[in-house]
Amino acid sequence: MRKTHAFAGSFGATLVAPHQTRFRFWAPSVSSVAVEIEGQPPVPMDRHPDGWFQATAPCGAGALYRYRLNPHLAVPDPASRAQPHDVSGPSQVVDPRAYDWQANDWRGLPWEQAVIYEIHVGAAGGFRGVRDQLARLAAMGITAVELMPLSEFPGGRNWGYDGVLPYAPESAYGTPDELKALVDHAHALGMMIFLDVVYNHFGPEGNFLAAYAAPFFHAGRPTPWGDAIDFRQPAVQAYFTENALYWLMEYRFDGLRLDAVQAIGERDWLVDLAAHVRARIEPGRHIHLILENENNDAGLLRAGFDAQWNDDGHNALHVLLTGESEGYYANFAPDPTTQLARVLAEGFAFQGEEFPTLGRPRGMPTAGLPPSAFVLFLQNHDQIGNRAMGERLGVLAPRQALRAAYALLLLSPQIPMLFMGEDWGSRRPFLYFTSHPPILGDIVRDGRRREFAAFAHFSDPARRETIPDPNHPDTFAASIPDAQEATSTEGRAWLAYTATLLHLRHARITPRLRGARSLGALVAGPGAVAARWRMGDGAILSLALNLGAETVALPDWVAGPVLFQDPPAAGTGGLLAPHSVTIHLAEPAHGG
Repeated sequence: MRKTHAFAGSFGATLVAPHQTRFRFWAPSVSSVAVEIEGQPPVPMDRHPDGWFQATAPCGAGALYRYRLNPHLAVPDPASRAQPHDVSGPSQVVDPRAYDWQANDWRGLPWEQAVIYEIHVGAAGGFRGVRDQLARLAAMGITAVELMPLSEFPGGRNWGYDGVLPYAPESAYGTPDELKALVDHAHALGMMIFLDVVYNHFGPEGNFLAAYAAPFFHAGRPTPWGDAIDFRQPAVQAYFTENALYWLMEYRFDGLRLDAVQAIGERDWLVDLAAHVRARIEPGRHIHLILENENNDAGLLRAGFDAQWNDDGHNALHVLLTGESEGYYANFAPDPTTQLARVLAEGFAFQGEEFPTLGRPRGMPTAGLPPSAFVLFLQNHDQIGNRAMGERLGVLAPRQALRAAYALLLLSPQIPMLFMGEDWGSRRPFLYFTSHPPILGDIVRDGRRREFAAFAHFSDPARRETIPDPNHPDTFAASIPDAQEATSTEGRAWLAYTATLLHLRHARITPRLRGARSLGALVAGPGAVAARWRMGDGAILSLALNLGAETVALPDWVAGPVLFQDPPAAGTGGLLAPHSVTIHLAEPAHGG
């Protein structure tokens, strides 16, 4: 028996019979619309209340179509399920029931079991290329793959945050069914798969919404990407809420990571989105909602969202590992050790204190939130790719210090995330890349280079000219992970280190994460912190990390059997050497 899934939304083209499709289009700024299907005469659409247009036409899966607004403008469907000819081309009718799901009984994994691996699909070889990597990742201990955004973007090279058609998987990566096969294969291997979605803006090319749906945007609220999306509009709310459900129900993703939600003005919509998802998803499925949020809004982590990317943790660790202090690292440079201690004890370093580079308070108190409400990382696409030269920590930090921080990452009670290639210690850059038309590409290149003028290393205009052009194909090519790195002596050693740490996590940490609570953290010396937690079964997990240049004394409460140390015997004699870590796990006295 075939196992299929389809999400019926308010927008777009829906097959109602094998050779009959219903089209629904929200265009409150125009008075008439026709749907133009290739090879057929235009079909006038009926106008309905509140700006909706609808028509049913004799066509099936594979048909190409546009919406004709006037003699000079025909646009793709804003809810297009496929764009085989890029963002400005015709949309394509898709039969969501054409794919026969194989791992249909998959229900996901509890959040505490998540070990996340972030992947750029294009740099990994498209949907098929990612699929080919999954068995290796699963065997190593990765339990969740997170795909950078897939919404159709202009050209074939892009991070994904310039997407303009959020229902259409990027055609350069493969077909909708190939994406479903990727998700299906992950589930067959016992892995979750998450999707990064962008609901705070559209890209600069191929977005026609303002031509027919001006109320989609809030003219009085400018953003770096233009007027803000107006989430006060019921149709706008439905467009994005249904998009989330579409990916979770039709494509069977196990969760979503919402990009930069601080740019979404209507916070209540985020709360409503989480509630809608929880209400609509089939009973028994584990679905996880993750935030990126500069506001450190801990309230959202009590309102239906599982976790937030912990930028504070990354920033404090990055300053300790590299000594960098420019840009947003200036907020952490004065005392990164104290801030890292607070991150380990409480999640966020900023919980309402003034953020110096913003000149205003940032964050909310995190009291009562579990460690698993925070996704910790040393590297991700932003923190590497937003650097002028895209350097990874492998070329910025001392190797032994990085090993120690890596052990903290993979063995702390916060949820760990790796970036593609980090598992073998890749030193290959990950740069910012695009494939815009030449004029827009030049604007992006020049603007990016100007952004770095405030950094000391790039204050010289001649040096800024060395920053790679995002639009040049070589910039993308340089960002593709080099598989030969993983087979080198150093790469194999780092892979073995990753596998060892993840085996310990799954065997000794993960089963105890539910119900874990912090018992506090402290500064043990310059660049050194110690922290401990009471795990869900009563066991005490304690760790000490020294990223400084001096040997420090270990607090008495860093005790119990050693779970892991690097270098070996790093914490003997009550002292902790520079660039080392010691982690201990004391079983509960009652045995459970």
